[in-house]
Amino acid sequence: MTVVFCGESHSVSPDAGLTIGRSGDVEIDDNPYLHRTFLRVSHEAGFWWLTNTGSTLTATVADEQGLFQAFLNPGARIPLAMKKLLVWFTAGPTTYDFEIHVASPAFKTVTAEGPADRGSDDDEVGAATVGRVSLTPDQKLLIVALCEPFLRRREAGTSQIPSSAAAAERLGWTLTRFNRKLDNVCQKLADAGTRGLHGGVGKLATNRKARLVEHALSTKIVTEDDLALLDAPGTTTSAAEERAADQLVPAEQGNA
Repeated sequence: MTVVFCGESHSVSPDAGLTIGRSGDVEIDDNPYLHRTFLRVSHEAGFWWLTNTGSTLTATVADEQGLFQAFLNPGARIPLAMKKLLVWFTAGPTTYDFEIHVASPAFKTVTAEGPADRGSDDDEVGAATVGRVSLTPDQKLLIVALCEPFLRRREAGTSQIPSSAAAAERLGWTLTRFNRKLDNVCQKLADAGTRGLHGGVGKLATNRKARLVEHALSTKIVTEDDLALLDAPGTTTSAAEERAADQLVPAEQGNA
């Protein structure tokens, strides 16, 4: 078992395990919003496990093909049964991600066509991604703009999600238009089963954007190839098309 963060690899002993946090074995960051010990990797009953030992923060765990996603609440744990897993979490204004590599995984990722653990060049994997919904061009652009700092990075590490004002400016939109689009896409994904996107008490806009980014990256709703959309002319829809297309579209597939 190996944990990779910011280009550094940390080997994990089955006897000792590994802690991740502000002052864990893997020191993520001197961030006051981050728990001293947030996540723990351990080996029990023949399996590797990832446990959320924090009290407030959540983590998103996914496989590299975007076929599996888990929302890890405080106190929850999941078995690390795949060859490579990606973990995202947000503490205050900063979103972090790291990789977990399992040398001898208990399971292989499979699709309807058969095993997907044949390498990252398997073109058939994208047809079975988690929680896929139909997005309008403008909704896709909004998600790409929010995920841009992560999509431009080459390795796991830290990034800050753009403010709504900065993302709106990046797209050439008014802030009002951006916020309306954000409401629409969050509601659409929430109706498809994605957790953490509803508003209300304790659900600030920053938290909602962070959850949207984590979900979009973990399920491959957007990829590095989509960065070209930000500079492509004629990608936005007309006002009439927006009103029709922004109607909620049923999900083709729920969350795992």
